[in-house]
Amino acid sequence: MEKDYDNRKEPAYSMKLRAGRKRTYFFDVRPTRSEDYYLTITESKRKFDGEGYERHKIFIYKEDLNKFITVLNNTVDHIKTELMPDYDFDSFHKEDDIINITNSNYIKSDSVTTDTPVVEKTETANDEVVSEIDEDDLKW
Repeated sequence: MEKDYDNRKEPAYSMKLRAGRKRTYFFDVRPTRSEDYYLTITESKRKFDGEGYERHKIFIYKEDLNKFITVLNNTVDHIKTELMPDYDFDSFHKEDDIINITNSNYIKSDSVTTDTPVVEKTETANDEVVSEIDEDDLKW
């Protein structure tokens, strides 16, 4: 059975985080066929030989969002307070590494609410093409 990947929907919301010289994280909110939404977190790393990118994805569905955030926050807090209390995590935080690349067709108002300032807003998706997986194709 052949899949029609041209019918794939664009992200409803998308943020890009540059993490060093070789890594980029993409946070995309995508619609399902039934008009629900899910989050994909993609790590894209430039390959060692410089030829292309290696990508890893995590899919987080609506029923798991609160649990995921709770566990993530608890884990980060543990690192910052128990394991590395003297480390200056803020020394590497640069606002221009965080880019809003939301598809403007999904923005319901003229403002985008984020916890961080919007540095760049573009009409197109990121310049690194990330192959998408249809959530119906996933085997659990």
